[in-house]
Amino acid sequence: MTKKMSISTSKTSLVLLLCQIISALDVPLDSKLLEELSQPPTITQQSPKDYIVDPRENIVIQCEAKGKPPPSFSWTRNGTHFDIDKDAQVTMKPNSGTLVINIMNGGKAEAYEGVYQCTARNERGAAISNNIVVRPSRSPLWTKEKLEPNHVREGDSLVLHCRPPVGLPPPIIFWMDNAFQRLPQSERVSQGLNGDLYFSNVQPEDTREDYICYARFNHTQTIQQKQPISVKVFSMDSLNDTIAANLSDTDIFGAKPVTERQPVLLTPTGSTSTKVELRGNVLLLECIAAGLPTPVIRWIKEGGELPANRTFFENFKKTLKIIDVSEADSGNYKCIARNALGSVHHVISVTVKAAPYWITAPRNLVLSPGEDGTLICRANGNPKPSISWLANGVPIAIAPEDPSRKVDGDTIIFSHVQERSSAVYQCNASNEYGYLLANAFVNVLAEPPRILTPANKLYQVIADSPALLDCAYFGSPKPEIEWFKGVKGSILRGNEYVFHDNGTLEIPVAQKNNAGTYTCVARNELGKIQNEVQLEIKDPTMIIKQPEYKVIQRYGQVSFECIIKHDSTLLPTVTWLKDNDELPDDERFLVGKDNLTIMNVTDKDDGTYTCIVNTTLDSVSASAVLTVVARPNPPFDLELTGQLERSIDLSWLPGDENNSPITSFVIEFEDALHEPGVWRYQTEVPGSQTTAQLKLSPYVNYSFRVIAVNRIGRSQPSEPSEQYLTKSASPDENPANVQGIGSEPDNLVITWEPLKGFQSNGPGLQYKVSWRQKDVDDEWTSVIVANVSKYIVSGTPTFVPYEVKVQALNDLGYAPEPSEVIGHSGEDLPMVAPGNVQVHVINSTLAKVHWDPVPLKSVRGHLQGYKVYYWKVQSLSRRSRRHVEKKILTFRGNKTFGMLPGLEPYSSYKLNVRVVNGKGEGPASPDKVFKTPEGVPSSPSFLKITNPTLDSLTLEWGSPTHPNGVLTSYTLKFQPINNTHELGPLVEIRIPANESSLILKNLNYSTRYKFYFNAQTSVGSGSQITEEAVTIMDEAGILRPAVGAGKVQPLYPRIRNVTTAAAETYANISWEYEGPDHANFYVEYGVAGSKEDWKKEIVNGSRSFFVLKGLTPGTAYKVRVGAEGLSGFRSSEDVFETGPAMASRQVDIATQGWFIGLMCAVALLILILLIVCFIRRNKGGKYPVKEKEDAHADPEIQPMKEDDGTFGEYSDAEDHKPLKKGSRTPSDRTVKKEDSDDSLVDYGEGVNGQFNEDGSFIGQYSGKKEKEPAEGNESSEAPSPVNAMNSFV
Repeated sequence: MTKKMSISTSKTSLVLLLCQIISALDVPLDSKLLEELSQPPTITQQSPKDYIVDPRENIVIQCEAKGKPPPSFSWTRNGTHFDIDKDAQVTMKPNSGTLVINIMNGGKAEAYEGVYQCTARNERGAAISNNIVVRPSRSPLWTKEKLEPNHVREGDSLVLHCRPPVGLPPPIIFWMDNAFQRLPQSERVSQGLNGDLYFSNVQPEDTREDYICYARFNHTQTIQQKQPISVKVFSMDSLNDTIAANLSDTDIFGAKPVTERQPVLLTPTGSTSTKVELRGNVLLLECIAAGLPTPVIRWIKEGGELPANRTFFENFKKTLKIIDVSEADSGNYKCIARNALGSVHHVISVTVKAAPYWITAPRNLVLSPGEDGTLICRANGNPKPSISWLANGVPIAIAPEDPSRKVDGDTIIFSHVQERSSAVYQCNASNEYGYLLANAFVNVLAEPPRILTPANKLYQVIADSPALLDCAYFGSPKPEIEWFKGVKGSILRGNEYVFHDNGTLEIPVAQKNNAGTYTCVARNELGKIQNEVQLEIKDPTMIIKQPEYKVIQRYGQVSFECIIKHDSTLLPTVTWLKDNDELPDDERFLVGKDNLTIMNVTDKDDGTYTCIVNTTLDSVSASAVLTVVARPNPPFDLELTGQLERSIDLSWLPGDENNSPITSFVIEFEDALHEPGVWRYQTEVPGSQTTAQLKLSPYVNYSFRVIAVNRIGRSQPSEPSEQYLTKSASPDENPANVQGIGSEPDNLVITWEPLKGFQSNGPGLQYKVSWRQKDVDDEWTSVIVANVSKYIVSGTPTFVPYEVKVQALNDLGYAPEPSEVIGHSGEDLPMVAPGNVQVHVINSTLAKVHWDPVPLKSVRGHLQGYKVYYWKVQSLSRRSRRHVEKKILTFRGNKTFGMLPGLEPYSSYKLNVRVVNGKGEGPASPDKVFKTPEGVPSSPSFLKITNPTLDSLTLEWGSPTHPNGVLTSYTLKFQPINNTHELGPLVEIRIPANESSLILKNLNYSTRYKFYFNAQTSVGSGSQITEEAVTIMDEAGILRPAVGAGKVQPLYPRIRNVTTAAAETYANISWEYEGPDHANFYVEYGVAGSKEDWKKEIVNGSRSFFVLKGLTPGTAYKVRVGAEGLSGFRSSEDVFETGPAMASRQVDIATQGWFIGLMCAVALLILILLIVCFIRRNKGGKYPVKEKEDAHADPEIQPMKEDDGTFGEYSDAEDHKPLKKGSRTPSDRTVKKEDSDDSLVDYGEGVNGQFNEDGSFIGQYSGKKEKEPAEGNESSEAPSPVNAMNSFV
């Protein structure tokens, strides 16, 4: 049978056929182009060669074709022209060749049986269809016949014949009963390929009267039924009963019982048969055998193997089915039927023939004028088919001649064709089993070039991947294609590009620089055309953080990351899969922007999770495996075997390990007899073991359970095993930890650990307790006690050794003889104190004590050691007594000396020694007195530095808390510290021991000093106390030349700590300088943020301050300080802001004479007020100044003297001495308004400081401190009037 040539009626059919060419000219799949090109007819749809129709319905014989211009149609019937216009029952569909024969309006299908053929024709040729054989289907009735009942003996074979009527097509056969239920089939009962029902052997249950064969005719949708067939099976027992009833006792009677029989073939018959099948069809071979027991069928191919993947067994292996057979499947197939009594076989010789089939079917040929081409028609078959050619439906031998055409067997050769050479050629390949008919046209076209790719088409490609730029074209002759980059670019050549025959330009590895405009040019002898396309290169999508393998415990939380990087112009979508499928619809799965989180993980979450990132251009993915682990499931199915008196075998099945291998099994037992409900450890075995032999104890009612252990933890215990009660026996062991210790001087307490219930080995557990005095020829004294753990022996001598033993026994006997232990009767307090106590003083804090040991008999117990009691009587330096605190040192064992550490130097001590046993301490030895020598003193109790002046400091100190001897002197060491914390020369002064203060003179002004102070005894110097302090600056603001000891020279020149105090139109600039003397300074300033040049002001002399005048109110300024002649070095910049402009400019009253006089008057009033306050305070009253200080306490203010509560001394400005005690300005050089409502700041236009008449700064100044002052004495500030007012107002 030929392959049905059926293609869609759409324009696609024309496209597909036009593309089947073998010349260099190709016709692209472009509908607009195809509509414009001339084309010979092509059959696109036709009815099958063997066309069976339903006689009750209209007959439709299909014939569809395409061509340009559209073809016309004609038909032949039985080889002659079929004139449809003369038959009113026949019509042809519009624009189609399909015939419709009207049967439903009186026509008869049998009248239109015949062989039909369709021809489609236009000006370029004619195509023909296959020969279509039209036959109406037939479903005849069964012929009536009288069916006799089938009487069969049990075990015999039976065949029920169906013999259905011959129909068209053949019917489908099946067997049912009266209830329309299919009859059950098996290896014993089955239906053959011919429709008969075969019984290999009948059984009594096969008896029934409704074996009905049905034939179903699919074309007519009818089912025909055969008359029911009756089968009655006689069993041997019933047959013997019937025979016995009809024969006398002397007759030989009785049918033979059911006998087994070897197999016999029911079909096919004989030992051999033949079978012919066509190539490509399904080969069905059948063997059905009779026999008892029911035979089993087996198939083999002699000399070969049954074809794999194409062989199937049906009908309980009675049918061999091979699909898509070929000539290679020819051969001998043997079926073998076998049962317990023997076998039988049959050989089927199979020959595979073949209807014609294509090797090379002719393909449509599109040529340009003057070109050459060939049509090839090659087919094969068995027997080999013959090939014949037709031109436009006419045998080529009688067709019009064409000088460009030459027939050579299965090939037509065309040379130098012209447009008139266009035609449709038919190739017919036929043999006795069928034929093939194929249409192939030759279409000669002359067309100028056309580019079918849309203009300016945009191609987007991922970098480093191929870029394919289309240039679909058509022309006849075939155009040449060239590519250019850019509008005026040169022709593209070289290995960088691949030029495909269909016009496509390929860039194998596209890079960013390949982006741009590309031009395709197509030309042939009839014309030229070009087209532009655009190429964009995108960055690839990458997963920069891939999900990682995770192991998580059940009910935990896990998160997979999938962080991506992509081209900014592409919109990615992220999809998560589980095991290559969608994520479960479960709210526990939370998909975030770049992660997947699974909450409350369960076992079913185990699997592979894949993150897929898709854009319109690319796709990437990454996967990770999630393994959910948990504690193992409990073991189950515990079984006890091999029960013996002292052992038993336990086996079990392990539960699911939950992805974490089981490392071990723990076996526990319960003693339901002695400790019900208590499970105890028995043993542990490796995780690979599922059995264990367990040791048992007598008189225990055992139950066992097993616990599995993996890396995650322990499983729940298994269900308990069955119980097993062991027999009783005498004890195997005696109590452990037997001891004999007296609790009183006249008794011996014997204790032991009782045996546990399962150790008793039987009922009636008791203990035999025995004892005797050691080293005395005494007999053992024994007593039997109940199941207790203690027995007390009374009336013993004090602390005497005893031999003790405890033996277990029960109703069945004694345990083995126990071992003996040594115990002692009770202890008593020692009777004697240690003698000959001696003390050797090693140094001022350590002494060694010796004593003679106490005789062991006098110890009257276990010697624990000796205790030394010692205490300090008095200090030899202070001669003052204090509360006596005794200290105790214990020396274990029989040691007779010890060290007494931590003694205080230059002190008197007493000590005594006592012996210690288990009962307590014995009497003390007589007190021994000893003295410690002098030591070095502790550090002075305090060091205060007060009254800082320009060149002096006052030091006060307290004597050491622990002089540890007689003080001989104090040592003071000091040295200056510069601003980089570097130390200058060290000066040392020795001070008498009776001094408590010192005025240190001739110091450098405005200099920080570090002091080291300690005390000495005759033994040496004690630990030192350190302190730091700073001398003050001259109130005129000008530094004096450095004189005196301890001046520290700077290591390199620098300017730092630039400070500004700004008013409305001027500002005071101060700084710190380190470097060579007599440096000439200058100040540079300008508006902050401005690009203007710096303004420069020269500083007179080597002062470290300067006043900038003429500034703009409310303006931010930048300032820096430099030094002339020192390589131009300068300070870092500082920024300040002048005060806002005032409505009326105030006069600098600080420079007016009347103001100075007023201030003097105010100072005088303040002095009078101080005197009044002093008098009132002595009388217990309060005064406003005190309240003011309480309300505005400053952490750096010196406290008042404790002895009289008065203020410290005060010196005015002429003394150049600071206040000894009193208020200071805060450390940030500002005067807080709330601290002094009448301060000069209120008259200085907001300047945080004070100025002289020339503008020089007289506020406080100090260098950077190394650390905070210890007593508030290190502030170096000038005693200005403002400070004085802040102190007292």
